[in-house]
Amino acid sequence: MKHLIDIHSHILPGVDDGAADYEMSMRMLKCAADDGISAMILTPHDKPGHRHRHFSEMAARMEKLQSMMTEEEIEIDLYMGRELFYRSGILENKGEEQAGTLAGSRYLLVEFNPMEDYGYIRNGIYSLLMKGYYPVLAHVERYQNICAEKSGMSDLIDMGCYMQVNAGSVTGTFGLKTRQFVKHILKRGQVHFIATDAHDLGKRAPRLLACADYISKKYGRDYSRKLFHDNPMDVIRDREIAL
Repeated sequence: MKHLIDIHSHILPGVDDGAADYEMSMRMLKCAADDGISAMILTPHDKPGHRHRHFSEMAARMEKLQSMMTEEEIEIDLYMGRELFYRSGILENKGEEQAGTLAGSRYLLVEFNPMEDYGYIRNGIYSLLMKGYYPVLAHVERYQNICAEKSGMSDLIDMGCYMQVNAGSVTGTFGLKTRQFVKHILKRGQVHFIATDAHDLGKRAPRLLACADYISKKYGRDYSRKLFHDNPMDVIRDREIAL
């Protein structure tokens, strides 16, 4: 499968626990291009314990990366976003740009503490919906209380929340239990995006192709295309995805 789109990555240099510098960013981008990725949304962390940089500064770094890629003939379109660690009132003092939505759309990538109560996560998602955002729950397989809640996934999706899973969780990089849960929600059609969540060139490298091929063989080409291209393209174009 070609023209894969990654909506969750930590390739922007020197802003979080992902790429440390431009050299590492370029190596990661070369890896992504070789793996068939044609577009990526850069989603640096916005969370306690991380240095918060102004959105315009991050956009400038992205522009520099895009220029360096042109010189190296790496053909990937880059877009800005954030991975927002949810906490009460987090968006009250942020303008639309500073909110860091995915590619300037209404979609907002949000994460929670992996051990957070289901009710708190549900209320957080609801608050984002009430502000007019389309929440995308990052790496849903990490939240133990969502995984344990029998109707938790269905409830959040019915509210209007989209689910993102990491490619490594599908292929077994993060253990059998995680893979079994992901296979369960894939079978039920409860996954809307599969992304790299790339931080490095090791265990969390920017690769999607093997996962896309697996999804295509196991669950069908149409579902694979939705997860790796059509739904991400709808985010970039700011079109609502049917749930």
